[in-house]
Amino acid sequence: MPEIAVRSATTEDDEAIWSILEPVIRAGETYTLPRTLDRQSALAWWLMGTHKVFVAEIAGQVVGTYFICANQLGGGAHVANCGYITSIVSVGRGIARAMCAHSLEYGKTQGFLAMQFNFVVSTNDRAIRLWKSFGFETVGRLPKAFAHPLHGLIDALVMYRFL
Repeated sequence: MPEIAVRSATTEDDEAIWSILEPVIRAGETYTLPRTLDRQSALAWWLMGTHKVFVAEIAGQVVGTYFICANQLGGGAHVANCGYITSIVSVGRGIARAMCAHSLEYGKTQGFLAMQFNFVVSTNDRAIRLWKSFGFETVGRLPKAFAHPLHGLIDALVMYRFL
């Protein structure tokens, strides 16, 4: 399997990041973003100042991206939050696993004590299996919190682990 390198994103990565975000946004199956979100708005959200953004590369090609930030301000700032997206043509190649491993290590270096995923769509089986393999536990279930374009109203999970 080719080596996956994870590095800080730069402005030169904007087009590659958009090419990864757009199909996921349009599908509307895993993120709570409007399916009609335009490029500028999507990049503004993904790259917002509170997010530290990374990209994953194979042989110099960007195949995934993630952000990490404090989940809350003040008394909750010691808990990290992340969002991860793998290029749809690169799913199943270990990219999300590499990004999650990177985020856990990076989070520790930034002083975070835990990581929380606030809204994991319950039909996102691949992600749930991956997060569980890293020791995340489901600590909450939000009944019918996500309007899935294929399955209707479904649950979302809150997942958590200490770093």
